[in-house]
Amino acid sequence: MSLDLALSPAAADATTTALARTDPDARPVVSVVIVSYNTRQMTLDCLRALRADLGDLPAEVFVVDNASTDDSPAAVAAEDPAVRVIANPANVGFGAANNQAMRLARGQFILLLNSDAFPRPGATAALVDYLAAHPGVGVVGPKLLNADGSTQQSCYRFPTPGQCWRENLWLGGLLRRHPRLGDYRYWAHDAERDVDWIVGACMLLRREVFERAGGFDEAFFMYAEETDWQRRIRDAGWRIAFTPAVQVTHLGGASGARDKAKVNRHFFDSLDRYERKHHGRLGLIALRAAMVLGCSVRGLGWGAVSLLAPRRERRQHARAKARMHGWLFVRQLTHWRRQGGR
Repeated sequence: MSLDLALSPAAADATTTALARTDPDARPVVSVVIVSYNTRQMTLDCLRALRADLGDLPAEVFVVDNASTDDSPAAVAAEDPAVRVIANPANVGFGAANNQAMRLARGQFILLLNSDAFPRPGATAALVDYLAAHPGVGVVGPKLLNADGSTQQSCYRFPTPGQCWRENLWLGGLLRRHPRLGDYRYWAHDAERDVDWIVGACMLLRREVFERAGGFDEAFFMYAEETDWQRRIRDAGWRIAFTPAVQVTHLGGASGARDKAKVNRHFFDSLDRYERKHHGRLGLIALRAAMVLGCSVRGLGWGAVSLLAPRRERRQHARAKARMHGWLFVRQLTHWRRQGGR
């Protein structure tokens, strides 16, 4: 899949990487880290958007490939020899792959960018300016846009058992304006503010953040790793911020789009690990109980729709939803081994 970034051939030829124009012995302002996994064309599109974004900003770029089978490392090297390609012989996970490059990064700031995220020209420099103007902020994220230009939710509360109960008792809407219990889902993402955590599709951090808080917990193979990391960053004294003044298109779900069942397993395994790590076994039990209640009600509701809906397409959609909630109901009752594996 290729995203049309509206770069003419002449503009693409005239735009070279900032790294190529920078003294290799000089310290770059930004180190960009992109993790790829079977997203060859998308990664190339991301790099082209990044070149236009960086302009003259001194930068170094890393692509860490997690054992792709689509010849991604060779394609990236051919596309831009200035990019430092790290080709892993096995899929080490999202967090571990980012850590590999961050340990080598020399920039004053580190930009973590998904291979399916496409920054607009000047986006990275604007994020750097934001951190320069807000010394207490350790991490800042831009406004994420869907492919059609609509706003993509990118800010969330840290997950807690209490939050899970509120969601499964359908209280979120009633508490949407509560300063502590309100959910960011009801916020238009139209103003700068501090948040609990931001989606890791595009995030800029200070080098000191990595040095003080460390990198991702590599026990998280996929999902919840950025949530855990930003909680540790907050615990180390830094703020997490969102700014709508910078915009990045994010397609979402590219690496796992072909295997939804596997993605679901990774997601809930990682959620288990996060809850156990930050709220203990009792916290995990409380979260599971809330989800069992929610899955029961939703599963029964979708089951009724699958039998009574007049349109065939609606009945098929409802059956898929009912099966999903049935699977999750059984999983939350029975799946108690320690999580985090592949």
